[in-house]
Amino acid sequence: MSDKKPFEIAREALKQITARQLAPTPVNYQAIYNEIAGLPNVQPFPEEPLRQIAQALPARNPGQEKQRSLLEYAIGQRNWLGVQNALVAYSGFAMPGSGDSAPAPLAPTPATAPALTPEFFEQIARLIEYARPALGTDDARFQEQMQLLIQALRDPAAEAYKVKAQLADFSHRLSFAAEDQAEIHLTLLKLLQLIIDNIGELSPDDNWLKGQTDALKEAAQPPLTLRRLDDVERRLKDVIFKQTEAKGRAQEAQEELRQMLATFISRLSQMSETSGAYQGKMEESMRQIEQAKKIEEIAPVLKEVISATRHMTSESTSARDELRAMREKAQATEAEMVKLHRELDRVSAQARHDSLTGALNRQGLDEAMNREVSSVRRKDAILSVALLDIDNFKKLNDGKGHETGDAALKHLATVARECMRPQDTLARYGGEEFVVLLPDTPLDKGVEAMTRLQRELTKRFFLAGNEKILITFSAGVAQLAAGETGADAIKRADQAMYLAKRAGKNRVIGA
Repeated sequence: MSDKKPFEIAREALKQITARQLAPTPVNYQAIYNEIAGLPNVQPFPEEPLRQIAQALPARNPGQEKQRSLLEYAIGQRNWLGVQNALVAYSGFAMPGSGDSAPAPLAPTPATAPALTPEFFEQIARLIEYARPALGTDDARFQEQMQLLIQALRDPAAEAYKVKAQLADFSHRLSFAAEDQAEIHLTLLKLLQLIIDNIGELSPDDNWLKGQTDALKEAAQPPLTLRRLDDVERRLKDVIFKQTEAKGRAQEAQEELRQMLATFISRLSQMSETSGAYQGKMEESMRQIEQAKKIEEIAPVLKEVISATRHMTSESTSARDELRAMREKAQATEAEMVKLHRELDRVSAQARHDSLTGALNRQGLDEAMNREVSSVRRKDAILSVALLDIDNFKKLNDGKGHETGDAALKHLATVARECMRPQDTLARYGGEEFVVLLPDTPLDKGVEAMTRLQRELTKRFFLAGNEKILITFSAGVAQLAAGETGADAIKRADQAMYLAKRAGKNRVIGA
């Protein structure tokens, strides 16, 4: 049994997976973890016994031969569902009374084939091509089968029942490949979470790093989207950059302290030698004075004592000044390190999120808007932008105090996040104004979304002490037009919001 801590074993297991160039599967990770920890490695999947069973199965007809092949593939992929499906299908080809008979084919007759047009086959071929990148390229046999199927679908002379047989075979392998990709996706996500946990373990006392790793863990929770992965990437880059900066400065500080310590030890040694020599000189002088018989014999001795004492005083003064300078330099280095950590905390808090509400700030909104607009242009999609402003906020702020006003802003942001979809984005635009980005949402649906948020706020009163206060807002919604910038869309939403204010507040108007 290893004496290492679990997180140390986990970190070493990750290193070994990379060093041995193994696939990041749970099985490989468990095997290496057990190896390092000194635990017995119990195989969770009986691959060899199942493979022996598959080889012993007779293949008396093409159907059984095909299902046995799929069974061997499922065993190789450690896929219990695939094993079950292959065995069930294999048994279906053994007809009562005859082991050599195969079930009657269910393929359409030539009389029904004309209903399957070339355009229909072309649509299926395109569907397979579109799905191809998501299935990976590790299985060369599956890739070859996929290419042959696409060619058959686009072959005008292909017979429909043969194409259907190819599709049936492809669907079996497709289910295996899809399950593999899903397992790899889930495992990589777990590994990412483990890496983030280990980063936090490296610096348990670093508040800035802990805050960033907590944010990373939250951003890496499933379901993952491209937007959330972009956010994870940006946060990881921030962590790496700030860690590198802090580590470099810490190393410089350590080197300075090491040099100061070496100088201190050197000076201490010199002082010790000087003190020893001075003590010896004093003892020798005392012996000469005791042996002196005339006053003339004492004068040279006293002269030497005075000279040694002056030299000792000079050495002590020099050492004292040097040690004082070293102490001041050490204090300056410590103050600089404290300042650096405070700067890291400040930069982390102000990077992309509003420190009060947790929503994106203007910088984060600009980045999110650019990303959404690019996605709209690339995919020919739609995007709605809502700008909402809390009604009578100045009155609340002046009457109840700024702390109550801040709490009201946080309340609105919390309720808004709970009502939003995962792909929506909330940002604090300034003061009591918020912007909501609604991808794949037309104008009328954007208005409905803001109206739902208004209804939710009426159900969840804001508490100022023991007083219930109804928080309402006026909002404008604009759908991004062709060739329009994100800033222009926000401007149109802002104009619609002011129309809602003038119309009586607590309203949503589309631009």
